[in-house]
Amino acid sequence: MKKLIPPLFLILTTATFALFAEDNKADSGGWIPLCDGRTLDGWIQRGGKAKYHVEDGQIVGTSVPNTGNSFLCTTRHFTNFVLELEFKVDGGLNSGVQLRSHCFDEPTEFEWQGKKIKVPAGRVHGLQVEIDPSDRAWTGGVYEEGARGWLNDLKANDAARKAFRAGEWNRFHIECRVDSIKTWLNDVPAADLKDSRVSSGFIALQVHGVRQNEKPMKVRFRNLRLKEQ
Repeated sequence: MKKLIPPLFLILTTATFALFAEDNKADSGGWIPLCDGRTLDGWIQRGGKAKYHVEDGQIVGTSVPNTGNSFLCTTRHFTNFVLELEFKVDGGLNSGVQLRSHCFDEPTEFEWQGKKIKVPAGRVHGLQVEIDPSDRAWTGGVYEEGARGWLNDLKANDAARKAFRAGEWNRFHIECRVDSIKTWLNDVPAADLKDSRVSSGFIALQVHGVRQNEKPMKVRFRNLRLKEQ
């Protein structure tokens, strides 16, 4: 039996998209700002209970002990696009930028290379461009959150590993076109892979879960803009 969508849900959904469209108009170059610099309109939080707010035009994510990975997700889905943003992360806080990601109310399962992978209900999963301030320095690598794990790490890319600037603002340039996923960190090529498992989904900003005794840590994002291809 086909489920009927309540009229109120339709009204709220339409209003959300209208707000996103009003405050996120494309400029003459086709770039769409993903944050209006004042509010979190056009975004919804999923996963853990990290805190997100807007401060000085930046989206700030603050870790909360004893909670799972948290994700601030766009209410829109995107398919082929170029995404640019700047970020600054406290040392010790893992983070990332989700691409073509999903979160379902029911458990899901898919097969990859002959292996069945199960995703629990309510679990954000999908491609993630890593933000890794640890000594490993894999910022810009691509990991699939909640599913297949590392798809393109940076253990063989010393130039990209050295491009990360600890304690400073860094810049991502990310291109998703059909099955091609490419990333640049501070203009240095990082990940380059082919992946066709999922063709579209939301974008999200992650705050990784932390242990009980760890002090709150922050990751900041600014100048988020996207151009659909």
